[in-house]
Amino acid sequence: MCSHQSSCSSADRSERSGRDEAHIVSAHPEQGWYLLCDGAIVFDDTGVLLPDGRVVAPHRVPAEQLTIAA
Repeated sequence: MCSHQSSCSSADRSERSGRDEAHIVSAHPEQGWYLLCDGAIVFDDTGVLLPDGRVVAPHRVPAEQLTIAA
């Protein structure tokens, strides 16, 4: 792992700016997950498993709330 350390809490992970974002070190899109350089595992459903075992629940918008642009 690299020396990059996340200074944000897990709840703020999705709101971090691009320059502070950890980068992908191992991609497994066929399985729906990516390993980041800070040890976090990000899932395609927007959930996150942090290196210390904490979980960030998926924050998807329910399908009935989505609008389709015409």
